[in-house]
Amino acid sequence: MLRGRWRTTGRALLRVIVVWAVSTVTMLVLAGILPQFRLQSGDGESITKLALTAACGAGAFGLLGALVWPLLVRALLLVPALVLGLLVFFLNGSLLLLALRLVPVGQGAANAETAVVVAAVMSAVASATSTALAVGDDDAYRRRLSRLADRRRRRSGEDGRHTGEPGTVFLQLDGVGHRVLLDAVADGVMPHVAAWLGELPAHRPTHRLTPWRTDWSSQTGASQLGILHGSNHDIPAFRWYEKDSGRIMVSNRPASAAVLQQRAIRRTGDGGLLTLDGASRGNLFSGGADQLALVLSMAARRGRANRSRAGYFAYFSDPANAVRTVVSFVADVGREIGQSTRARLRGDRPRVGRGGLYPLIRAFATVVERDVVVAAVLGDMLAGRTAVYADLVAYDEVAHHSGPHSRDAAQVLHRLDRAVGLIAEVAEHAPRAYRIVLLSDHGQSPGATFESVYGLTLRDLVRAGCGLPVPRRAVRTRSGAEARDAARHAVRSALHRPVREGAEEKPAPGSDPVVLASGNLALISFPDVPERMSREQIDRRHPALLRTLASHPGIGFLLVRSEEHGSVVLGPGGAEVPLAELDDSGPLAHMGPGAADAVRRTDAFPHVADIMVNSMYDPETGQVHAFEEQIGSHGGLGGEQSRAFLLSPLTLSAPLTEPLPGGDRTGRYDAGPAAGPAAGPDGELHREPGRELVGAEQVHRVLRRWLREASGPQVPLEAAPDGTANVPAGVANVRSAEAQTAEDEGDRA
Repeated sequence: MLRGRWRTTGRALLRVIVVWAVSTVTMLVLAGILPQFRLQSGDGESITKLALTAACGAGAFGLLGALVWPLLVRALLLVPALVLGLLVFFLNGSLLLLALRLVPVGQGAANAETAVVVAAVMSAVASATSTALAVGDDDAYRRRLSRLADRRRRRSGEDGRHTGEPGTVFLQLDGVGHRVLLDAVADGVMPHVAAWLGELPAHRPTHRLTPWRTDWSSQTGASQLGILHGSNHDIPAFRWYEKDSGRIMVSNRPASAAVLQQRAIRRTGDGGLLTLDGASRGNLFSGGADQLALVLSMAARRGRANRSRAGYFAYFSDPANAVRTVVSFVADVGREIGQSTRARLRGDRPRVGRGGLYPLIRAFATVVERDVVVAAVLGDMLAGRTAVYADLVAYDEVAHHSGPHSRDAAQVLHRLDRAVGLIAEVAEHAPRAYRIVLLSDHGQSPGATFESVYGLTLRDLVRAGCGLPVPRRAVRTRSGAEARDAARHAVRSALHRPVREGAEEKPAPGSDPVVLASGNLALISFPDVPERMSREQIDRRHPALLRTLASHPGIGFLLVRSEEHGSVVLGPGGAEVPLAELDDSGPLAHMGPGAADAVRRTDAFPHVADIMVNSMYDPETGQVHAFEEQIGSHGGLGGEQSRAFLLSPLTLSAPLTEPLPGGDRTGRYDAGPAAGPAAGPDGELHREPGRELVGAEQVHRVLRRWLREASGPQVPLEAAPDGTANVPAGVANVRSAEAQTAEDEGDRA
């Protein structure tokens, strides 16, 4: 053991010496090529003394980075991430100037601009050298992360103790649909996920892939609230108008997210999935977790108790991390500009505008948010936390503007797969075993925007149907991408500035309809009528409106309330089906299985709009028409957007345990095209049952069941012939899988 410690200490000392030597050479080279950066010895220009001056300067710069940098980051914790990223260069330059002044054997000089450049280059070179030396040295990486976790435990007062029970990490790949995941695995874009599914040579499967169907509102606000808090009742869309309060709710606004979370907690009487030693990272909602980072529903909290930005400090306290993230941020901005330029030159169709601030917003989602969230998850595992739920929004943001099946989106998926692999690698060095579950909240459906195809926005069409003047220049509907407002509100929250109530939150008083887009779903409300308007009332006020909308080729169906028939669905060709008689044919043909049930559920919400509008869906091309500026969209029914996935370890019980008729109990199900395959340990294909998980609330119950299973050996539960559960030794208070499934179905009904 003593010999091993000496060997470890020797390797660490050797790395320090090598990094120091490389930094010294880098400083000498920069002094030779940058005219504004000079190194001078105390009594001449001899090479030996210049080298000694450079060595002292590099050493002083490294020590200041290790000792002073964390204190600077803590002092600047309230500065928003994007601003802090820009300050990294200035702070590094200041530390370099201070280091040059501390050199005892010589002196150096540089102006402020040159100092910033020299400091950035030296930090990048030192980081690259250290990383290269640590390749294959898992112990070094684990020790570094363990020190970070220890510091976090000391600051929070945790003792770091835990039981032998495994923890669970839920990683949400925002917007990655079931088909997109399968394509990425088949094309080699996601090798780590492919290995889990046994799709790579010499890899036995460790996970099963299960598709699940979203609710009508196929977007993060509804899905994640249901997954984390067990209820997404009364969330009809991404944004909607509430007549009783006169406000527009937007799922990714901090104020709205806080209200939605409170409503879910009141409805369920439960704090959420993560109430027991949980951590919530990068999510819209907290899930009841005490440990928070970049959680939107908590962004408005004030005071020292607000730890929603703690992930920034945990990541940026390392100057090498800060420089690497800023460099990656700048590189991704350049990558987006290059990709959008090539798309314009090629004349790609469909296409949306990707200028303005979008390159910065994309880089925030694909670099800053990803790096901070992944670092927080690594810290959580090394701290031994019981449950972690993290959302990675990079793919969703890029797919909205480049398309869900584009090369741009595939590149982002590849980088997310690398992040998943890193988390899995660090899990092997955590103080407890971890089950890693991948899941998505929805998919995305491709297609040109409604405006680009028909030359007018839905708002224009509604105003024309109401006999109101239509503006010459259409007012573009702002994108509802999760990362866009998340970045903006992260900045405002970090500055402790309140969210401003603009025109979108408080519509102007009057009788003009409020038209709100949520992907290919739109909601039309008349604010001057306090109750939900009926079809008859709408026809009396605007006789042509419903007929104009229902007959438009870009609209698939409408949902309105009728005084005579109750709620009805209107479709092309004068189709009219009472909701009580609605099935998955007629106006809802090709919208997917369970579409009628999803529409009926939404119709019962207190804040359903006067008119619910779902765009058309072409089953041959899989395309929809978003009512906002997105060529990859989600929010309504139609295509891939409604089909998410759940990738879980085989050591967990199957999400659905009932076999198809004619199947056996070994898991060899002939589930048909609706189920996702995964090769079993015996080489046979293991398929999930033909029934899918339906709705985010049912996914919540599955995840909660998995957390309960941690009380004993992590093996799937099977039913005995007499119907009782074969409960493994040590597993307490766990019912049979069939009983749990029956309970889930009863709750759903």
